[in-house]
Amino acid sequence: MAGIGVKLNSIFEKNSIAANLVGFAYSTVVTVAPMFVVILNILLMGKVLGFNKVGYLNRELFSCTILYMFIFSLMTVSPFNAVLSKYMSDVIYEERYQDILPCYYLGLVLNLSLSCLLGIPFCLWEHFVGGVKIFYVFTGFCGYISLVMAIYSMIYLSICKDYEKISLFFTIGMVESFILSLILRFLFRWSITESMLFAMMTGVFLMAVLEFSFVKRYFKRNSNKYGKVLGYFKKYWQLIVTNFLYIAGMYVHNFVFWNTDMKMVVVDTFVCNQPYDMASCLAMFTNISATIIFIAQIEMHFHEKYKAFSESVIGAKKADIENDKRQMFRQMGSSLMSLARIQFIITVVVYLLCVVLLPLFGFSGLVMSIYPCLAAGYFILFLMYSAILFLYYFNDMSGMVLATLSFFTVTLIVSIFAVRLDAIWYGIGVVAGSFTGWTVTYMRLRWIERNIDRHVFCNGNLLKRKKGEQPSGKVFDRRSLREKTAEENS
Repeated sequence: MAGIGVKLNSIFEKNSIAANLVGFAYSTVVTVAPMFVVILNILLMGKVLGFNKVGYLNRELFSCTILYMFIFSLMTVSPFNAVLSKYMSDVIYEERYQDILPCYYLGLVLNLSLSCLLGIPFCLWEHFVGGVKIFYVFTGFCGYISLVMAIYSMIYLSICKDYEKISLFFTIGMVESFILSLILRFLFRWSITESMLFAMMTGVFLMAVLEFSFVKRYFKRNSNKYGKVLGYFKKYWQLIVTNFLYIAGMYVHNFVFWNTDMKMVVVDTFVCNQPYDMASCLAMFTNISATIIFIAQIEMHFHEKYKAFSESVIGAKKADIENDKRQMFRQMGSSLMSLARIQFIITVVVYLLCVVLLPLFGFSGLVMSIYPCLAAGYFILFLMYSAILFLYYFNDMSGMVLATLSFFTVTLIVSIFAVRLDAIWYGIGVVAGSFTGWTVTYMRLRWIERNIDRHVFCNGNLLKRKKGEQPSGKVFDRRSLREKTAEENS
């Protein structure tokens, strides 16, 4: 997302309160605005259409359908996106833009195949065992697939440097969804939940179509070279593991509490835990600003230091390389500390507001008992993910796998034990897992700092790696060289 840095620098260089507010607003638009647009649309549809008047079963069925659409679309997309993003970065660096569309098409097929492999059996179970109408089931499945396409296509829009387009397409889709829900409900007299679900499906599908058309318009040439893309999945398998473990770790504690006595089963198909899921959602929103702050820190400060070090490695003097290296790691530490300080203040303020205001809107009891521990856990979690992105900068694949694996494993194990504790400690699994992942990541970053010279200068190969017979170790024949020299002298 290097293009954001240029825009943010042009905004913040004015060094005024208004400029800071504009910069923060712009960062919000290009990072978390799509998520807030979707949530706002669902809340508005529910308010206008009278969702609170719907029967309990239908209301919970709709809520679980939307919940599953978003959670499992993120999980099915996560294994592929990191590798595809790496491939496209290399392609753009080599200016082989004609290889972008093969990557897009192949990635789309892989994502849709995995999503259908998991989604179709679930939908069949929902219809034949849960007794849900086929129209409702099919609408939910189409929304799930459309969301997979929309999330997948977002990485290609990032390459185009048109980050605002992502928020724009989400806004267009949700506006269409809201208008259509009103038409279906008040003009065609559909039921409230069917109107909302079908409208959400069409809105998400419109987003996916707009993103697809933009990618096709931006990248017009197609080399039809698909084999190179598949080779990246074998070469960078660590990225697949890292991205999947991180997303799985974000939700594994929810899955643990879905299997406790607190769980709720809807139509013998959907399983959820309303108090814990709601507390998790609140905790994530409490700390979501960390994403905005981190992007601003990286794009405005660290990226330039990293670029300067990379350029000095190519041909600068040793003293200049050492100086740029010190500045780069000093900036990295400063960025992490600044993120922790600012986000801590924001988290405390938002937490106090939630504790005071949310009970007025019906959020109380068990939800507010679980919320504090989860809020602390997500605070550490976002700090951990920010540090992991620094490992990505230094191409430390092993460190990324180790950090996310420790995060996932500790979160799972501690959450299993947490179900036996009081409600206030239910989120201790997220705290322990995030802190473990953060510790491992920090230790890897310190290791890289100590061994950066070996990491940069000693990882190359004189010969291109390939399968076949080993070349001869003989460099030259001394006797032949002597005879050749004698012939030339004679």
